[in-house]
Amino acid sequence: MKKIQLGGMISTVVTPFDENDAVDLDLLRGEVKYLLDQGVTGICACGSTGEGQTLSLEESVAICETVVGEVAGRVPVIGGVIQNSTAQAKRYSLALKAAGVDALQVTPVHYVFAPSPEETVAHYREIGEATDLPIVLYNVVPWALVPIGTIEMLREVPQVVAVKQSGGDIHLLADLLHRVRDRFTILAALDDLHYPAFVMGAHGALAAIPTVTPRLSVELWDAVQAGDHAKALELHERILTVWRAVDAPNLPATLKAALELQGRAPGLPRRPFAPATDAERERIRAALKQANLID
Repeated sequence: MKKIQLGGMISTVVTPFDENDAVDLDLLRGEVKYLLDQGVTGICACGSTGEGQTLSLEESVAICETVVGEVAGRVPVIGGVIQNSTAQAKRYSLALKAAGVDALQVTPVHYVFAPSPEETVAHYREIGEATDLPIVLYNVVPWALVPIGTIEMLREVPQVVAVKQSGGDIHLLADLLHRVRDRFTILAALDDLHYPAFVMGAHGALAAIPTVTPRLSVELWDAVQAGDHAKALELHERILTVWRAVDAPNLPATLKAALELQGRAPGLPRRPFAPATDAERERIRAALKQANLID
């Protein structure tokens, strides 16, 4: 299995869509370049921020090939897989491996029915054995969170190397750090709680907010590692201001509005989502100004 270092401030990347709802790979290259220039330690494509649940296999491959090519080995590239069967997750995972990703981010099965702990372990084992790539368990779906007991059972799957704890649950993050940090890299995806997560010992973050605030997020990670908690708290509050403005049920639209307001070119959200409304853009603009990210 490929050995990679996952930690620090890993950013997700949006998937830009054009007026015809097709992926715009040229805009994607621009976003990847921007994130690299801000100092992020890795990039995850086709995750929730990248609207991965909407992407066909062919689109996912094209996106990951584009990101891998633009990154050119400077940081790890993680390919997101959001599927609801072992067969489909394995199919996407093998295709993204062929596209050149360094690791996979794989959600558990989450549509209506809940597999048992043993079935969840078997799901990740089959994907791991098929791809032999490092896997980040993406623990995001609120009604299908993988509990700590099942994650402990995943110790026996060598390809599962990290847990991205999302779902707004800092309590589960605390349990993960307490019980399994010796085996797994624990990455925080609690966009408004990165500062306390880092203080608690998280190995880094893999989340949506560094897509919008990459430089501030990198500086937050660095400040905590340096023990500069006054600076870390100030950065946390600036980032929190922005997150509160973009956090909404139409997150693909609000995230892209926040990027556009900073002079970036993130494209459109995938339908049925429409671009952010004028009122939403004004709310986000005010937050970006308060965080000193725009004039």
